Amino acid sequence: MTKLLDGKTALITGASKGIGRAIAVHFAQLGANVAFTYLSSVEKGEALEQELAAHGTKVKGFRSDAADYAQAEKLVEDVVAEFGRLDILVNNAGITQDGLLMRMSENQWDQVLAVNLKSVFNLTKAATKPMMRAKAGSIINMSSVVGVKGNAGQSNYAASKAGIIGFTKSVALELGSRNIRCNAVAPGFIETEMTDALDPKQVDEWRKAIPLRRGGTPEDVAKATAFLASDDSAYITGQVLQVDGGMLT
Repeated sequence: MTKLLDGKTALITGASKGIGRAIAVHFAQLGANVAFTYLSSVEKGEALEQELAAHGTKVKGFRSDAADYAQAEKLVEDVVAEFGRLDILVNNAGITQDGLLMRMSENQWDQVLAVNLKSVFNLTKAATKPMMRAKAGSIINMSSVVGVKGNAGQSNYAASKAGIIGFTKSVALELGSRNIRCNAVAPGFIETEMTDALDPKQVDEWRKAIPLRRGGTPEDVAKATAFLASDDSAYITGQVLQVDGGMLT
C-alpha cells in the first residue's frame, strides 16, 4: 500500500521539539523524505535525525535561523541540492515572549514578529522558486487560535499568528495558478513540554472549557498537517484549519 506522502520531500522548520517534532516523525512514517531545522536545541535536533532515519526515508537536519532572510534562502538551496526537490514546506518555527502591552518591551515585540512572522515570509519566498519550476507544492503555515481570537498578555504572539493567516490567504491567491497551495493550521490548547510546567489546576480548567474535554496532542496537529501536505487535499487552498477540540466553536 502506498503511503500518503511517499516520495515527497518536506522541509519543516523548528522541528526539534513539540509540534514540529511530531510533524517530522509523522511525515517520515508516511514515507516523506524529511529536511528539518533547529536552532538552539542542537542535541535534540541531532537525536531527531537519527530517530527519523529508522523509517527508511532520506532525512537531514539543518541548523538554521528561519528569521534570517539570507539563511532561509541558503537553506532552501541546500535542501534542493541535497534532496533534488521540495514538495512541502511547513513553517512551524515560533516563540513566545508573553507580557501585558503596557510592560512589553520593543525587543519582545520585534523578536516574536521576526521569528513567528518574518520567518514565514523568508521561507515561503525562497521555496516558491523550486515549487514554481515543478508547478506543484503545498505550503502549510502554523498559526494559532490566538491569531483568530486574540489573547490578553500575548499581543505580540497574536499579531504574528494573525499576520500568518493574512499572508497565507494572499499567497494562496497569488500562487494558485501555479498549482501551489497554501494553508494554515491553527492549533488550540496543545499539551507539550511547555504546558507540563503550568499549574495543573489551571490546565484542568482549560480542558473543561474545551468541547472535547481534553487538550490536543502534537500528533493531532501533525495528522491535520499531513492531510494538507498530501494530494488528498489537492483542491484545498487559502484555508485555516483549526485543530482545537471545538474551543472556538
